[in-house]
Amino acid sequence: MTTVLLVHAVSLWRASLACLLSTDARLDVRATDKGGVHASMAECSPDVVVTDLDCPHSLEVLTFMESLRKPAAHAPALMVLARGDRAGDLRRASDAGATGYVDKLGPVDSLCAVVRKVAKGGRHIDESLAFGLLRAADVPLSPRELRVLALAAEGESVTSIASALHLASGTVRNYLAAAIRKTGGRNRLDAIRLSRDFGWL
Repeated sequence: MTTVLLVHAVSLWRASLACLLSTDARLDVRATDKGGVHASMAECSPDVVVTDLDCPHSLEVLTFMESLRKPAAHAPALMVLARGDRAGDLRRASDAGATGYVDKLGPVDSLCAVVRKVAKGGRHIDESLAFGLLRAADVPLSPRELRVLALAAEGESVTSIASALHLASGTVRNYLAAAIRKTGGRNRLDAIRLSRDFGWL
């Protein structure tokens, strides 16, 4: 039996995805939102975590998964549901250690099989996402700059971003300044707009 932890902030989509995955008797599916991740991880020790990159708070889930990838630590595999036109999302998932990439706009017939494959240590990427993942390497912003800019895009202040990422406020300002310069934006809002246009955020 493969234990799956499905993380999604939208209850209807979370329930629908859980129902779809539960059609495979070899999958033991647990579902939660971002707030229940820590408790669910401790309770069920999942083999694989599945999340949707369009989901609110997906960045926080990816950050948490990345924090688990320490030497000699046993961390569950990470599989993401994504879109090919969001290179920034794909890059963040790659940085977090994702080994499964499924096109959320594609067919669902093989979803359960892919979950089992990734849970067993395999790798999978839908053909429709491959080009987007290659494009992710061309993103001029560093992973940290993208995280800071993504939080700024959600309306977070410099102080709250610094607290969330355990950084000094001055460091956050430096990351924002670098993001503005690298995107060619006039200011923070323009950098956010350009990054969204290019699919980095």
